Amino acid sequence: MNRTGTVDVNALIDQSPISRFQVLILLLCFAIVALDGFDTGAIGYIAPSLVAAWGVSKPALTPVLSAALFGLAAGALIAGPLADRFGRKAVLIASVALYGGFSLSTAFAHGVEDLTALRFLTGLGLGAAMPNAVTLMSEYCPARRRAIIVNTMFCGFPLGISAGGLLAAWLIPHFGWRSVLVVGGAAPLLLAAALIPLLPESILYMVVRRGSADRIRRILSRIAATGLEGAERFVASEKQADGARTAAHLITSKSYVVGSAMLWLTYFMGLVIFYLVMMWLPLLMRESGFTTQGASLFAAMFPLGGGIGTIFSGWLMDKVVPHKVVASAYALTGVLLFAVGQTMGLPAMLGLMIFLAGTAMNGAQSSMPALAAAYYPTSARATGVAWMLGIGRFGAIAGTLVGGQLMSMQLSFGTIFTLLVIPSFIAAAALAIKYLVARHDLPLAEPVQALGH
Repeated sequence: MNRTGTVDVNALIDQSPISRFQVLILLLCFAIVALDGFDTGAIGYIAPSLVAAWGVSKPALTPVLSAALFGLAAGALIAGPLADRFGRKAVLIASVALYGGFSLSTAFAHGVEDLTALRFLTGLGLGAAMPNAVTLMSEYCPARRRAIIVNTMFCGFPLGISAGGLLAAWLIPHFGWRSVLVVGGAAPLLLAAALIPLLPESILYMVVRRGSADRIRRILSRIAATGLEGAERFVASEKQADGARTAAHLITSKSYVVGSAMLWLTYFMGLVIFYLVMMWLPLLMRESGFTTQGASLFAAMFPLGGGIGTIFSGWLMDKVVPHKVVASAYALTGVLLFAVGQTMGLPAMLGLMIFLAGTAMNGAQSSMPALAAAYYPTSARATGVAWMLGIGRFGAIAGTLVGGQLMSMQLSFGTIFTLLVIPSFIAAAALAIKYLVARHDLPLAEPVQALGH
């Protein structure tokens, strides 16, 4: 605090050690993302049971499997601007309650049409929750640890997917497929209730929106034990907003449009790779002569190293230039995917290459939200992160469709993985362009402040 009684909130957070309060926020956001992963993957785990119970063909479930992807995209695109206008906490709690409530409703669906509609509505909540959890968490992190903390939080997503598979394997034989959706709905509803008293509003959002200084002081006192005596106002240095009227205007303004476009392109290409591999690798392996069990085992190697790659990438981003770390990870993914296609006749080497490719891929892709959060100012951060995730979701849809098209062309295993080098290098190039053309170290505006009242 300076002699005028002014506290720079960014500086105070950066200079203070990590508090128990910040650890609590990390745990709450981790839980949100983990349950997001559980509900996102739930439909895949119950699909075989649906085929048996309803007597439908596997192609008939295609709308059900894809409905949530469209909902995820729409939810992210809608929720970002809402969070920048009404606050992170309110939109985040509503998102968790939304995907919990509709997941619970899905347990009582009686046909493919009902299930498709409910999965789309569930996807709206899922798509809205993740970017706002990333945004809120990033705004409570000291700059020196931001990437590794946000990436650690993001590890909840694959953990939630994996936990869902293990739980589904026990629940379905004992209680039927509907029980998976009941758990996937009840848990988020309980979490949403717990978030109301436990989760704070973003401290930077309150400063930028001229929130109550007393409220800001109470929250900061849980982070820093000293430095608040006599504080009368709170400020946060912000990047120039170019006079933008709304968050959407800002992220597409002259200063940000190139960077925004490159973030969208990178995330899109990353999901093209991820979903093409995850959806089609088991079938590719099966058609290449592996048993069903062997194909599943090799396919499971791809996401297995995700946590390792994500945390290592976050740690490295806090040490060196983040853009170079993530761009290099995408380029390395391309090299390793090419190696996957060349090692079909060497099972041990093939498994290792799939594992390493997945580690690099997941490390790069999971680091993108932290990169986006650091790029945008507080007034547009939720929209910037959410739109990157929302537009990127169409890459998941494209990856699924492109994989099917490549399979129909009867291309070899090696050829398909060679082609995957293209989106990997496009993603790396896009980040290089953003770093060179749209640097995020833009001029600072006058500090915005929250006056005591």
